[in-house]
Amino acid sequence: MKNKLLQKIKWAKSNFKLILILLFTFCLLLVSCAMSNGETTLAMALVAGVAGGKHVVDGPLSTDVAREASPELLLNEIDSQIVKIRPMATPVDQLSRCAGAKRAGSMTVDYYNVDTKPTTAQVQDDTPTPTASGDISRFTKVKLMTTNNEIFDVSDTILVQGVSGYAPDGTTVTNNDLVLYVVKKEDNDGGIWVMAANGMKVGDTENCVPKISKSTILIRMGRAASELDVMSPQFEALPQKARNFCQIFKCQIEQSTLMKMSNKEVPWDMSDQEEAAIYDMRLGMEKSFLFGVKKKLWDPAKKENILLTGGIWYQAGKAFNYDGEKFTQNEVVDLMRDAFTGNAGSKRKILIGGSGLIGRLNKLEYSKVVTAGENVVKWGIDFSELRSKFGTLYVLLSEVFDEVGMADNGMVIDPEYLQKYCHIPFTTEALNLKASGVRNVDALVLTEASCLVLRYPKAHMRIVMQ
Repeated sequence: MKNKLLQKIKWAKSNFKLILILLFTFCLLLVSCAMSNGETTLAMALVAGVAGGKHVVDGPLSTDVAREASPELLLNEIDSQIVKIRPMATPVDQLSRCAGAKRAGSMTVDYYNVDTKPTTAQVQDDTPTPTASGDISRFTKVKLMTTNNEIFDVSDTILVQGVSGYAPDGTTVTNNDLVLYVVKKEDNDGGIWVMAANGMKVGDTENCVPKISKSTILIRMGRAASELDVMSPQFEALPQKARNFCQIFKCQIEQSTLMKMSNKEVPWDMSDQEEAAIYDMRLGMEKSFLFGVKKKLWDPAKKENILLTGGIWYQAGKAFNYDGEKFTQNEVVDLMRDAFTGNAGSKRKILIGGSGLIGRLNKLEYSKVVTAGENVVKWGIDFSELRSKFGTLYVLLSEVFDEVGMADNGMVIDPEYLQKYCHIPFTTEALNLKASGVRNVDALVLTEASCLVLRYPKAHMRIVMQ
């Protein structure tokens, strides 16, 4: 046993340098793994160049090296090719691709929308005019029936639009609107009992509710609780289920063997045909994504169901109608007001429209109220910018509206709430028709099964000329 130990010590002394090299290499590996957070690192070294570039040392230039040295150098061929092919002609399809798509495990996509609680209602009947005769206390609490009693609850405050409130003395009319406080809600008819915060004085009785005429607009404001209140009327919001179908979009490209072998005056091969086919396919998809009708059709010839996707034109939750003969800057201000208010959407949205609508926008002389800014490039598209106090619109001509006979119409889209679902991502597949004995050609099939949905319909708006 002692002899074996002496032999091992003797071997270690004679190979001391080798042991040090091995230990040093092992330490380098540990440090490398720690710096890479557990990710695999390449064996060859990358040396920084004098101008910021990187050079490979002791190894070939492979795709793995290229992805580490310059991550944005190598692109996915199909996706990058699709995004670069005439993006201005298909803005909706382009936007959905740049924003990213969710993987759908089925051709039928179910999704949920959450809307906002309404904030306004109208008075259904006139309230009595306070008088000094009789029981004046009946004017300190008044029952209101509105067109939407459900949006009001106990402790809500209400702004009465167009009805003036009073100063603290109760006799001087002010420029402030009347503010009411809900003290009770009827269980049988849903009517609300209200008190005035800045009401009028009748005789010796203060804060009487002045007359509120029929159709007066009531605006729901914040709730007001007392010091000892622990609880408040409940607020519940339930999402609403919606559904769309993924449509299978296909395009097939073929080139005969003789065509491939023939001399040509200009270069024209399968890649050129593929680019033209992708452009035509995207145009068709753009029309389906905008104006398609959700439907499941039975094809008696194929004896199969065909799924058609529903367009986002019909999913939009708002519509703006304008008079083509009286289209002025005031109309544009109203358009932007409707597009950016009444929803919790973004302050930067996209307006796409036909040549008639875009022409009317271009003919206007803009002032400081609405300004036409510089061109902006986003999602690979060159937009014109239209700014107002309400928000900013990125404006673009979409000839798809012209093709479907809607040159004077358009649509405002909130890109934050536009979602694409893909059951089959855009792919190309080579068909071996020669081996199968069908045709002596090279063939490619382009396929995508997808649909678009508006996750928050009220953030999007149709623009329709009356």
